[in-house]
Amino acid sequence: MSAPPPGGSGLGPGGKAAKPAGRFRRMFDRLSSSQQDLESEELQEAAQASGCTRIAECGDREIVRVTGTLRTVTLRPRAGVPALEAELFDGTAPLDVVWLGRRSITGIEPGRRLIVSGRISMSHGRRVLFNPTYELRPLGQE
Repeated sequence: MSAPPPGGSGLGPGGKAAKPAGRFRRMFDRLSSSQQDLESEELQEAAQASGCTRIAECGDREIVRVTGTLRTVTLRPRAGVPALEAELFDGTAPLDVVWLGRRSITGIEPGRRLIVSGRISMSHGRRVLFNPTYELRPLGQE
């Protein structure tokens, strides 16, 4: 029986070929990734840099500070009261953000990045944050 070549067999976990390391690997990964994957990766890095919790790691009734990009913003009344609803995405999971009693908020629009804080709740299997405090991220840094 012969010994494997120095540095291993060249196969990674599961018998798959190991990826090249370093700058070349990162460049290749970026070229072969979809636009959505790249945006998710960028959002996750921004969350980590700002000291925020990732949405996927947030539990029910937990006080959190999260950041992401607004995907959608809609006006949807709840029990006859106006409610501005937005979906915030940080690259790991979506979060429904709801401002009760508001028809609109200047700066809250799809594509805008922001940081929100408050107590997460679960509704129909989705994370929801009601009436959060929020910080709009400066335009031009999107």
